Amino acid sequence: MSLWSSLYVGTSGLQTSHNALNTVAHNLSNADTDGYTRQQVEQSDKIYITISKTASAVSPQQSGLGVSYSNVKQIRDYFLDKTFRKESGRSMFYEVSRDTLLEVEDQLGEMNGEAFQTQLSDLWTAVQELSKDPCSSVTQSTLIQEASEFLTRAQSVYEGLSGYQDNLNLQIKQQVEKINDYGDQILTLNDQIRAIEMGGIEHANDLKDQRNLVLDELSKLVDISYDTDIYGNISVQIEGEDFVKGSTCYKIGLDMDSVTGFYTPFWPQNAKTLPGSDEFPNGSGMLMTVDGVLKNEVNKNGVVTVQTKTFSLDNALTFNLNREISSELGTDIGGIKGMLLARGDHRASYADIAGGEYDKVSQSILMNVQAEFDQLFHNTISSINDVLAEAAGVQTFNLNAGTVTGEDGTVTTYNASNTGSIRAIAIDASKPQGYLTDEDGVPYQIFTKIAGDGYEKMTLSGVTYTDESGNTVSLPDGDYWVYKEEKYDPESIYTLYSLSNTQMNQELMQAPAKLGFRLEDGSEDLDTMEKLKAVFTNEKYTFNPNVLKQVSILGYYDDLVSQVANSSFVYDEIYTNQENTVAAAESARDQVHAVSSDEELSYMIKFQSAYNASSRFINVIDEMLEHLLTSLG
Repeated sequence: MSLWSSLYVGTSGLQTSHNALNTVAHNLSNADTDGYTRQQVEQSDKIYITISKTASAVSPQQSGLGVSYSNVKQIRDYFLDKTFRKESGRSMFYEVSRDTLLEVEDQLGEMNGEAFQTQLSDLWTAVQELSKDPCSSVTQSTLIQEASEFLTRAQSVYEGLSGYQDNLNLQIKQQVEKINDYGDQILTLNDQIRAIEMGGIEHANDLKDQRNLVLDELSKLVDISYDTDIYGNISVQIEGEDFVKGSTCYKIGLDMDSVTGFYTPFWPQNAKTLPGSDEFPNGSGMLMTVDGVLKNEVNKNGVVTVQTKTFSLDNALTFNLNREISSELGTDIGGIKGMLLARGDHRASYADIAGGEYDKVSQSILMNVQAEFDQLFHNTISSINDVLAEAAGVQTFNLNAGTVTGEDGTVTTYNASNTGSIRAIAIDASKPQGYLTDEDGVPYQIFTKIAGDGYEKMTLSGVTYTDESGNTVSLPDGDYWVYKEEKYDPESIYTLYSLSNTQMNQELMQAPAKLGFRLEDGSEDLDTMEKLKAVFTNEKYTFNPNVLKQVSILGYYDDLVSQVANSSFVYDEIYTNQENTVAAAESARDQVHAVSSDEELSYMIKFQSAYNASSRFINVIDEMLEHLLTSLG
């Protein structure tokens, strides 16, 4: 090897060691940087000079020109990344569920604050005191006062649950906007990385770290999958649908329900435009619709016009919330899915249970508690109202024939093919006028509807009904106060005796003594008192369709509190275990790609020694050249 060739060897060693030391310094300076992946130097031989080549030799005689700094690679493990991101998404899912149950506990106030149990117990106590002295204006006034406080506190709890629904709804909107922003960031980073690495010389490792950090954050919100193409571009799928692909980010849209204001994420590219809709650009922002109708204000020549495009969201929803939530099925991943399930899709009421729709609310924490709590309230107030109605003379008639004419002129005819049941009291009933009825003969209700009347004046004629003995009886023609049976309308809550549509009877609030509870013979109505007490003690209520155990009003509330507490404990345990799983996955990942100061310092010593050795080697060659030149001088 010539001395000049030897200089190449020394110089290459000097340059390679210098660059390796720079990489070590870069690792150490970013040891605490979020998302940073340690970088490792790869060295390779430079080209060899062939000195001679003979057939008898095993290999040609060659002389090397030193070492080259061929690559700086990131030390990452694909499978550990995938595991960490999957478990992070699952952890956030259960974190949302746990936090929602903690909020429900706060709203019920059993752990701290004003407990709902207090108002329920006070109402029960007021009924017990009334039964001791039914005709006392003091006990009557106490009953109405405690009933009012019971209603107020119950509505406060329900409004608190609804308020948290709205809070989750806002979070869903914000998180979807964040997801779309992450998509833009990934596209930008893809372009920057591709531009730097296109020549095959430089490596955009720091930009890749930023992109990996974005994927880490995205995986907490939604279930993602991803892959890298030959150009270094990352493609991302959310819930199996393309999110970032090529040069496009398919942003998630939001459809807002005009009744509840709840947002539903959907894929605009999968939503079909219905016939008759105007076509216009959606713009660069997130697609927002109301009930599947996109409204867009367009300024044309100074005149603002509103264009609309109507979509069908069938098969376009981002999340399938009808699937069973299971770790085995992988359906419990992502914070947004947790928020959607916890929030539900409407304000639940007891009708969701009584109407056979419990399966639609059972997976939603808030809707489940709303429906069961509203059922407790409804059972309490409707049972109290029913006791008063029975005492006032309201009877149930199973109609066989006749006509019923409402105040609005609506006529309902009953015959063999059309039978029905009504609860009614005649205006000219035989009971004393005014006993548990107002001056018009309408039975008193302690709890009334905000919208709609409890009783409607109707005219009955030619009515026959079947009594308890099976005999056919003719009902005298005349005017009756007919109790308006509740019919659940999903478009309106104002058909129910629910927390959203109940108020106190203002007449009784001003004059509780109108209840009286004194019969025509002057005696106290003790029979009604016993029935009022039975409202709270009779074990005839079921918690939900999946529970067969029958409980009293007080037992029902205890079961509700126990369910929330047990569910909260279970979700807290799941979340804690999941956090441990995430920590273990993160620790395993950090062992691969995190910067170890001790390891980097050992590399620093190694490359510093190599640098010094190369320097001394060059000095020796320099001295040899100087000696030769001087000697030949």
